[in-house]
Amino acid sequence: MYRFTKAAVNVTSQAVRQVRHASSVRQDFHSKYGNMLLAGGALFCTSVWSYVLTQTGLTWNLSPVGKVMPKEWRE
Repeated sequence: MYRFTKAAVNVTSQAVRQVRHASSVRQDFHSKYGNMLLAGGALFCTSVWSYVLTQTGLTWNLSPVGKVMPKEWRE
């Protein structure tokens, strides 16, 4: 049982060290590239939606008021 406990503590301490290292790497990545990625994503999203809205020829049918005409009643 002692060996199992010692191995579990060792694995736990290694996991803590890895998490601390990963969090410092993540902070460095975000401080270097965070604003650039945000701006690039916003530019990409804006360009795709502007293409969809202007070039694809979709009919959006926002409101049917005034567009739907009733048919004449036939007896």
